[in-house]
Amino acid sequence: MKEPVYIGANPAIEPDLQQLINSVALGDQEAFAAVYDTVAPSVLGVVRSVLRDRAQSEEVMQEVLVEVWRTAARYRPDRGSAVNWILTLAHRRAVDRVRSVEASAARENKAALLDRLPEYDEVTEQVYTRLEREQVRRCLRTLTDLQRQAVTLAYYRGLTYRQVAEALALPLGTVKTRLRDGLIRLRDCLGVTA
Repeated sequence: MKEPVYIGANPAIEPDLQQLINSVALGDQEAFAAVYDTVAPSVLGVVRSVLRDRAQSEEVMQEVLVEVWRTAARYRPDRGSAVNWILTLAHRRAVDRVRSVEASAARENKAALLDRLPEYDEVTEQVYTRLEREQVRRCLRTLTDLQRQAVTLAYYRGLTYRQVAEALALPLGTVKTRLRDGLIRLRDCLGVTA
């Protein structure tokens, strides 16, 4: 009769993981040390196959074994062997780490892109400004000469009503009327609603 071939250590010699997990659930530190010594290489192997980075793999292995210590009471033998439970925890934790690293890289990438983008679209802003300027010029051409002069002096040169009246050699009331009429025509031409 042929003897069975085992990969790794002979299971007959290995401690009973199920019994050790039950003891760990009760807070037995020696049982945890035995679990740690028994499964750490396998856990590291599973984690390393997912992460590829030795330092991160060792960190995740430690997290998995701490989780085994904290959650040993959740182990259910009817759902599978203790080693499979631990290796499933290891695989899940490693996949979570990969997702976390990818999400972090995506956030950093997005933040870097946002830092490079202007707060507004400069080209669009320039086009709108140019279009508005052209529309104002077109509307100014619809005013009478006196209205255009009064509006230009008051709004583009910043003169007061009195200064506009002096510059055009007109009575103050006439300047106010021309400005009011010119602004009404501009408002209508530009399509501004009051």
